[in-house]
Amino acid sequence: MKNFVKIFVVFALVVFTNNSWSQDKNNPWQFSFGTSALNFNGTNIAGPNGKYSNIILDEYFHFEEHWNWSGDVFSTISLSRYLDDGFSIGVRATINDFNKLHDGYGDYPMNVQSEKQKMISADVMIIKDFSKLTFFNFEPFIEFGAGQSFVESEKDYFINAGVGVHYPLSEKVAVKLNSSFRKNFKNDAAVNYSPNLLPHFQHNIGISVNFGGKDTDQDGIYDQHDDCPQQPGLPEFNGCPDNDGDGIENSKDACPDTPGLLEFNGCADSDGDGIADPMDKCPNVAGLSKFEGCPDSDGDGIEDAKDACPDEAGPRRFRGCPDTDGDGIADPQDKCPNDFGPSDNEGCPNPTAEAIDELNKLGAVVQFELNKSNIKPEAFDILMAVYDLMTKYGNTDFLIEGHTDTSGPKVFNDKLSLDRANEVKSHLIEKGVDSDRLSTVGYGEDKPKESNSTRKGRISNRRVEFKVVE
Repeated sequence: MKNFVKIFVVFALVVFTNNSWSQDKNNPWQFSFGTSALNFNGTNIAGPNGKYSNIILDEYFHFEEHWNWSGDVFSTISLSRYLDDGFSIGVRATINDFNKLHDGYGDYPMNVQSEKQKMISADVMIIKDFSKLTFFNFEPFIEFGAGQSFVESEKDYFINAGVGVHYPLSEKVAVKLNSSFRKNFKNDAAVNYSPNLLPHFQHNIGISVNFGGKDTDQDGIYDQHDDCPQQPGLPEFNGCPDNDGDGIENSKDACPDTPGLLEFNGCADSDGDGIADPMDKCPNVAGLSKFEGCPDSDGDGIEDAKDACPDEAGPRRFRGCPDTDGDGIADPQDKCPNDFGPSDNEGCPNPTAEAIDELNKLGAVVQFELNKSNIKPEAFDILMAVYDLMTKYGNTDFLIEGHTDTSGPKVFNDKLSLDRANEVKSHLIEKGVDSDRLSTVGYGEDKPKESNSTRKGRISNRRVEFKVVE
């Protein structure tokens, strides 16, 4: 017995460090091995003369006094096959040494033989497992069966009934304890008396190993319960996979490799617009169902991808762009989007004669320092008015003409007139007029406005004029 305990501890350690991935309930075969003991005491046996008997289960647990432990470490083996509903059928073989038969009563002292006898037994059993009644991890079972035993030349048939427990060590291995009462009838009369074949208890302790289950995909779910035996899966889906881990098994997931929502059959809605990504032409930008998930940022009824001005509402005839001034030219093509103008001038208004008149009136009073091109500070407000007029006609090019009086040499006056025209140009460009719209020319004293013979006439001739460049 001590040797068996040592071997059992070593075996249990091996089991724990090589834990199986299968499950007991799915493995229909069970193989058990261990050691056993015979106990003839407390079986209510009677000899051929009926003189001695004792009470059933009397002194059942007197191990040293009544139990006959086998001399072999492994003296019992069994094999069983699961049927259904907790029932199994099995066979068991045992080899037991014994020399303690009974206590003895009255004139019949304890029967202890000087030499041990050997009993060989074989049984067929029906086993009922009560795993639902598990207590402290012990799983109880009962068994009923019949068999035959041999002691040297003696032999007889037995019927038996027993109880036992399994204590699981892992998913496939358990410690197994059971005790069976084996009853024969050969000794009911002297003529059939066999002194060594008596009713007895047979106690077994050992290891049981479940096997025979098949788990092709090794997902811990056996093929008989696995709806997807070729693919590793999850217990909640009967062994079928959920690749993206979204809680929807692959067979019901329209997007099995991308986590999604049940309402979209397992597909994602990345932009949260209520349209699943596979049906969303713009999956990363929230959009509208009528545009298959693409946006209409300015709400003009034209989706952004087809809208030339996606952030500004506009009519379809202008590809979604506005026409702010209502001149029939879309703002992106309108060089004067805030001023009504004809298409032949790219949406800008043409300057009127009154406007040119106004420009020239302003230019006539732009004053310069004597014999210099420097603009006098009081002329800055006048040039601001010039800037405003030029801005209004934003698609019109202007020529700035410089003029002088006859004071001074002609060559000097020619250069001075051009310098003054360029000074006005620079000032207007600085204010914001496009330089490409402005050109200059200096006429010196060649185009007087009035006679240079008077002071008033000479002042009028020191001027700039503005002309529209056709």
